[in-house]
Amino acid sequence: MFDYEVLRIIWWGLLVFLVCGFAVMDGFDLGIGMLLPFLGKTDDERRVIINTIGPTWEGNQTWLVTLGGITFGAWSIVYAVLFSGVYAGLLLLLFALFLRPVGFDYRSKVESPKWRSFWDWGLFVGGTVPAVVLSLAVGNLIVGLPFELDADLRSTYTGGLFDLFQLFPLLCVLVGVSLFLMHGAVYLHWKTESFIAERAQQVIRVSSILFVLLFLLAGVWVAFGIDGYRVTSAIDTSITANPLHKTVEKGAGLWLANYGTYPWLLLAPIITVIAALSAPFFTAKQHSATAFMLSSLAMMGAIVTAGGSMFPFMLPSSLSAVSSLTIWDASASHYTMKMLLAATIVFMPIVIAYTSWVYRIMRGKVTVEQIQENPHTLY
Repeated sequence: MFDYEVLRIIWWGLLVFLVCGFAVMDGFDLGIGMLLPFLGKTDDERRVIINTIGPTWEGNQTWLVTLGGITFGAWSIVYAVLFSGVYAGLLLLLFALFLRPVGFDYRSKVESPKWRSFWDWGLFVGGTVPAVVLSLAVGNLIVGLPFELDADLRSTYTGGLFDLFQLFPLLCVLVGVSLFLMHGAVYLHWKTESFIAERAQQVIRVSSILFVLLFLLAGVWVAFGIDGYRVTSAIDTSITANPLHKTVEKGAGLWLANYGTYPWLLLAPIITVIAALSAPFFTAKQHSATAFMLSSLAMMGAIVTAGGSMFPFMLPSSLSAVSSLTIWDASASHYTMKMLLAATIVFMPIVIAYTSWVYRIMRGKVTVEQIQENPHTLY
């Protein structure tokens, strides 16, 4: 049905879609986790906040699992290099995520204030650390990871966990955390009322402005302070290519080259900024559903901005530019991609339909009165 070149582009698009799906669906979970100890002033208020995401957080988190599975199947060499190189960071992410199911399930089982406060902070860590690690990963992908492929395509990674904490990736952490906070606060405003919604509105105002300023600063830094990558040799997109059989140029401003080739990519950062700045206006007018759509657009726009700037690179190498992995030389075989696409066409609509049904069933606000009436059945 599709030739090899088209399949690679389709799968790159699906990868971006899954990243956006995870960021939108699990992003507000992480943001609410970060806000939990601060926006909930009483135990009942904190239980309200927890129950806004209680019925759906597990399903939202499976987007990350799906993303890992798709990377393993369609981009196996990217999976191998990334997971082996930054294994310590991934373990930190996983151990932080372990706090979430335990915190949700056991936090309200014991009435001790110390017990509940401990798990509130556990959920805070379970929201903050993944947001930091994932944002840090994006920043390091943009500057490039220190790996090199030998003649047998075996990867040697020379960095360590603390080498990931460079200045630009740290700026990306601030961008990502402010975006997660805005997204979580918008959803919280949608699902709550009274004092919690008012506090969420204050967070939305501050985080939206902070995100836009940091996002623009990161864009200026990419334009003038970060070396980008560009393939300078001819590429045969109809075959399974060897990553080392290409030449790569590295230089300042090259990450912006795609905006000259594909001007429509400029829509991504423009939409990101407009959507983020518009969200507080709509929550102030009590149009929280519209604000959530806007914060989701901001989330997706930021991801497309980063992915579109790097295209066709998936894993740039700061150590050996020629070892950088692109969609043309890091993909699975033509047959594998066809089989994976067939399965995706069948199952992805089912997942989306089921997810939509769950959110429809669980619609409505969570109130303190509901918590007090159902103290043993709600989180």
